[in-house]
Amino acid sequence: MMIDAPVPKPDGRQSQTAAAIQRGVLRFLAAHGQAGLPEVSLASGRRADVLALDAKGALSIIEIKSSVTDFRTDAKWPEYRPFCDRLLFAVGVDFPLELLPDDVGILVADAFGAELIRAAPEHPLAAATRKALTLRFARAAAGRLAGLYDPDLRPAQEW
Repeated sequence: MMIDAPVPKPDGRQSQTAAAIQRGVLRFLAAHGQAGLPEVSLASGRRADVLALDAKGALSIIEIKSSVTDFRTDAKWPEYRPFCDRLLFAVGVDFPLELLPDDVGILVADAFGAELIRAAPEHPLAAATRKALTLRFARAAAGRLAGLYDPDLRPAQEW
């Protein structure tokens, strides 16, 4: 299991476009009663762009694609499906939606919000996987919040 930093710092890999889409996605999630947590490490070693938790405990992964090139060169997204009830892509307003797979949800976003273009099909998680992911979400979120209160915080164990 990887340790999430208390508050992830930009690593230079995320473009301004991706950061704007992320902001809009987080605003969309909050407006729809979901908690969104960016950059969450999964048990597979992959990192979800945004992991969202709704009031019923359903987990969604939102994969941000900032450009057509980003989409075409990143083939890891199918590996996220076993870690969520719903998988969505979030793209900018100029992204050609016809390039996206039919079996994922679609959000179109900018820095101010997002619009759900297509709902994601549901693939219910096994109970044990849901519990593990929910705990990972809660521990990462709590660790990041604690890091805001104490920027020098160094956890004695993994979040």
